[in-house]
Amino acid sequence: MFGGTVDYEIAAPRAGALVESLRGFGYSTGAAIADLVDNSISAGARNIWLDCRFDGPSSCIALLDDGVGMTEPELRNAMILGARNPRDARGSEDLGRFGLGLKTASFSQCRCLTVASRRNGVTTVRRWDLDYIANSPGDEWRLLMGPRPGSGHLLGALDEQSSGTVVVWEALDRITAGMLAGDRRSEDAFFQVIEHVERHLAMVFHQFLDGKDPVRLFINGRRIKAWDPFIRSHPATEATPAEVIPAADGGVELQGFVLPHKDQLSEQDALKGGGTQGWAAQQGFYVYRGGRLLVAGGWLGLGTPRPWTMEEPFRLARLRVEFGNRSDATWDIDVKKSTARPPRQLRLRMTALAEIVRGKARDVFAHRGSYGKRESVTDLEATWLTGSASTTARYRINRRHPLVAAALETPADRATIEAALQLIELSVPVERIWLDTAERGEVSDRAVVAEAPPELADIGRSLVAHWTGRLGMTSDEARRRLLSTDPFHSYPALVEGLVMNANVTKAGQ
Repeated sequence: MFGGTVDYEIAAPRAGALVESLRGFGYSTGAAIADLVDNSISAGARNIWLDCRFDGPSSCIALLDDGVGMTEPELRNAMILGARNPRDARGSEDLGRFGLGLKTASFSQCRCLTVASRRNGVTTVRRWDLDYIANSPGDEWRLLMGPRPGSGHLLGALDEQSSGTVVVWEALDRITAGMLAGDRRSEDAFFQVIEHVERHLAMVFHQFLDGKDPVRLFINGRRIKAWDPFIRSHPATEATPAEVIPAADGGVELQGFVLPHKDQLSEQDALKGGGTQGWAAQQGFYVYRGGRLLVAGGWLGLGTPRPWTMEEPFRLARLRVEFGNRSDATWDIDVKKSTARPPRQLRLRMTALAEIVRGKARDVFAHRGSYGKRESVTDLEATWLTGSASTTARYRINRRHPLVAAALETPADRATIEAALQLIELSVPVERIWLDTAERGEVSDRAVVAEAPPELADIGRSLVAHWTGRLGMTSDEARRRLLSTDPFHSYPALVEGLVMNANVTKAGQ
C-alpha cells in the first residue's frame, strides 16, 4: 500500500489563520482555566494559585503551581500544538489527552500566552503571541523565548520555588471586550466572570479538593471549597451501592444518589445544592475521568421509550459514573473534556440504574421528603388522593382525613360541605402549579421540616380537642392518630407539644 513512488506536496497550515480558527473551540473561561489546572495536577502539584488582576484591556490572569516543573525541551514540546498523540499511553494520573488543551484553552481567552517552568533551579520561558504571529514574515510558527516586555514581574513568584510552572494570560480580548480601566462597572463584570470560574473549579475538581490528600486551589488568595453534587454528608441523601463493571480498558464504577428534598435542607444548603445551573438543570449523570468531572448533569441521550429530558420531578436524581483515562476512546472524550458518550455495552445498565434512581427521586419530590431515609409512616392519612380519568390526572380530597372527617360529622349541612369539597377538587389549578414548579422549582415556601407553619398548631389543637373530648380518645391514641396524619407526621415535636398542652388543659378543668 505504501510501496513505490508517491507524488506529494507539503500542505502546511498558515500559522496566523490556524491559531485564529483554534480560538473558536467554544471554551467558557471556567472550562479553559480547568484545562490549565488539569496540567498542574498531572504534574503532581499540591498547591495551585490563580491570580486574576483587573486593569481594563491590560488585565491578566496567572496560574502558578508547585508541581515538578519542566525542562527546556519539555516546555518547548508542551507549547507545540498536537505534540502528543491522543492514542499514546499515559500515566493513570495524567488528566490530558490530545496535547492541545494548554494552547486551545488559552487562545480561546487571550492573545498572549506565556509559560515559565522551573526544575532543578533552572527556569525556562516560552511565549505564544498571536499578534506577533499574524505580523511575522512568512506566516511562521514563531515560539518566542522570554516574557512579554514589561511583564517579567508576573513570573517572579516562580523564583521562590524549587520547581513549578506559571501560566500567564495577557491581552484578554475575549474576557475584557469593551471594559475600561478604572471603571467600576467593568471591574464588577470582570470579577463576576471570576466568580463563575470559582464555582466551576469547585465542581470540576471537588474530588481532588476534598480527598484524603487534597489539592489546595486558591483564587486571589482565597481557598476554593469543594462542591459535592451528591450532598453525601447529609443524612437524608440516599445512595445505591457502588457497582463496578469490569472491562478491558479498566472498567466503570456506577452509583446513584437521591438528594434530600428542599424541605430537609437549610436555606444555604438548598441554594448551594443547586450548583452552577440550578436544581433542575443539574439532574442526571456526573461523568468522571480519573477523578476529574467531565459532564455535570444531563441524561446522555439515555431513556425509554424516548430519551429523557430535564424535568422538574427528577431534579433530585443524580448518578456518578467513574472511569480512568484508558477509556478515553471508548467514551469519545472531546478536546475540551466537556462531553462524553457512554459505550453501547454500558447503556442498558446505566439506563436501568437511572430508572431506579429517577423513580425514588420522583417519590421524594412528590411527597416533599417524606420518603427516603426518614422512617416511613404506616397508614398515613394524606390530605389529597391521586387518580386518573383516561389520560387526565385527578386530585381528590381524602374524606377519611381526620380534619375532613370531623367537618363531615358535625351537625352542619353535610351536603353543603360535600359540595364545597367537590368544587375545590374540580378547580385544582394543576396547570398553574406545574408552571410555578417549572419556573421557580417549588410551589410553596413551606419551611424546613423542623419548623412547622404557625397555623398548623391551631388546626392540630382543634383536632386533639375533638378526639379527646368528643370521641373520648386517650392522649396516646390522639398522639398516634396525629402522627399518622398529613402533614402533622412531618412535625413530631409539634404533635408532642399539642398532646401535652391538651393534658394540662384537661387536668385544670
